[in-house]
Amino acid sequence: IIWHCRRDRPVQEREEELELKSKVLEATGTSMTEFVSYIEGAGPTHPGATIPLIGFAQAGDRGFFDDAGYPVGGGWDEIPFPEIGDEHAYALEVSGDSMEPLFRDGDVVSVSPTANVRRGDRVVVRTTEGEVMVKQLVRLTAKRIDLVSINPAHAGRSLATEEVGWMARILWASQ
Repeated sequence: IIWHCRRDRPVQEREEELELKSKVLEATGTSMTEFVSYIEGAGPTHPGATIPLIGFAQAGDRGFFDDAGYPVGGGWDEIPFPEIGDEHAYALEVSGDSMEPLFRDGDVVSVSPTANVRRGDRVVVRTTEGEVMVKQLVRLTAKRIDLVSINPAHAGRSLATEEVGWMARILWASQ
């Protein structure tokens, strides 16, 4: 994440960047100083603040999530992370290039299964058959969930709501 507004960008892009930063701070419940200290390697300001972490490839395996999309069971690692107000938050480590250009191999995304999901959010979705995917929510109705792929080389998905086990909002990504 770039934490300063580059002056070589158009004004609208700088305003959008500031709005995004504000949303990140609100979602993580931290001040700019606290959040930046974490990014710069100083770690969380509250000793012991961690969230569970697994690789994205493991996320589809049984035993890592309950029916509501909350992390369960052993096999999770932990990473330091500022308190974000969701005791069920977790992190997924991206592997491969299926989410490029936004998320690259080795990036870590933090996910909140209790956060409200809105149109335009990037989400983790698990189907009732166990498939886990990261997409952007385009449309959510009582009967369908329409998703677009982050990587334009991959197709979007339109799922009947009964095909979706759970959906959780991505709050933040390390890049």
